[in-house]
Amino acid sequence: MSEDFWIILLIGFAAQMVDGALGMAYGVTASSFLLAAGLPPLQVSATVHLAETFTTGASAISHHRFGNVDRELFKRLVVPGVLGAAIGAYLLTALPGEKLKPWIAGYILLMGVIVFSKAFAQVPPVKVASKVRSLGFFGAMIDALGGGGWGPIVASTLLARGNEARFTVGTVNTVEFFVTLASSMVFLVTVEMGLWKVVLPLALGGLLAAPIAAYVCKKLPHKPMLALVGLVIMGVALRTLIKHFA
Repeated sequence: MSEDFWIILLIGFAAQMVDGALGMAYGVTASSFLLAAGLPPLQVSATVHLAETFTTGASAISHHRFGNVDRELFKRLVVPGVLGAAIGAYLLTALPGEKLKPWIAGYILLMGVIVFSKAFAQVPPVKVASKVRSLGFFGAMIDALGGGGWGPIVASTLLARGNEARFTVGTVNTVEFFVTLASSMVFLVTVEMGLWKVVLPLALGGLLAAPIAAYVCKKLPHKPMLALVGLVIMGVALRTLIKHFA
């Protein structure tokens, strides 16, 4: 196996550890590497989502096993998420999805500030937030258009509303499998790729990390997890904005 294989595998492992434990950033981490390697946004999104089909499946099973899934929240997110992902993937073949990134990054940055502040405030956790269907649709569509964003948009918004971190992360990761599967099916039909040499190590690294990340998610206490998630959200958003305007 080449050195590139192991480097990509480690990126997939690290990305899934963050995503599985915090509910976000697999797509952002992997997409950043692939964009730096010179791949166009359409192929980046297609490659990352194909890899995520395997990693999010393992993550969903792990979170279900550790009791991190809120069934009611899952039901409200999954159908709009699948529809948004399919539409976003189809639109990406014709629209410049990259131009949406600074707008989404600004929104994510605001959500990160709100989430971080809630780590130091008395916010009673709620089981299910209201009006999550439109959030699931929007988050999935932006995820497909930009190669990432489901976790930062959906998980950060739910956490900012007061949802408990453990069940938010577990449920958002579980729904992400169905969201990723939907966009991947569209990409397989519409995109000529031949990128399995990148997809396979990304997926393998994520599969290895998924059960570990789910266990970490279960064990982390609520307040420190909110603070850590908020910092991750702000860091991802700031990086995107700086890169766009530099």
